[in-house]
Amino acid sequence: MIINRDLLEKYAREIEVELDNNAISRFEVYAGELIGTNRKYNLTAITDPDEIVVKHFIDSLIILKYFDLDYKTKIIDIGSGAGFPGIPLLIAKDNQLKVTFLDSVRKKLLFIENALRSTGMEGELLCMRAEDAGKKEEYREKFDVATARAVASMSALCEYCLPFVKLGGYFIALKGSGDELSSAENAIKTLGGEIESNVSYKLPNGDSRTMVIIKKISQTPTEYPRKAKKITTKPL
Repeated sequence: MIINRDLLEKYAREIEVELDNNAISRFEVYAGELIGTNRKYNLTAITDPDEIVVKHFIDSLIILKYFDLDYKTKIIDIGSGAGFPGIPLLIAKDNQLKVTFLDSVRKKLLFIENALRSTGMEGELLCMRAEDAGKKEEYREKFDVATARAVASMSALCEYCLPFVKLGGYFIALKGSGDELSSAENAIKTLGGEIESNVSYKLPNGDSRTMVIIKKISQTPTEYPRKAKKITTKPL
């Protein structure tokens, strides 16, 4: 047993997410893939099984408490890394979401590909930088939801992510406990977004987190996203 199945089920229920035995088994396989692959190359600093449950799985599934993801929702998970939050959301929704995993590091996408295969899940893999993919017609404003779980500033995240979201769609950012919205208000408005909610919560271990949900109310101007250096050095 890689993870504590009872603990995962308990914590999921506390955030109003019901996981059946099949889902929990998939999470166990996923955790095994994560720990095994992490021995070969670094995917995550979190390798303790209980911490994986809390800091990766529950921290991804928390989206479902505050946002209703309908089956067949088209999602792009930007800067997927080891597959968070995309794979946990797929597992919880029994593979009924349409998830595109975007990352610029090929070995991370290879891990996601193996994890999807091992858990019997499906998803699209896209090896590109977000600022490049966001300019392409086949991806620009084509998704119901964009997600990101990242350490970049909120202003930068909006510029990377909002170009992918269709009108009426949403960008969901999973952040730490800091309040960055005041410095990102201009970026959100400029890029066509509007803050719908800003939720603060705690993980089962007491860590503070923030989820920002932004609705796309107008098209993103064609000049965005800019190149990464400008996004970083000259935030909107």
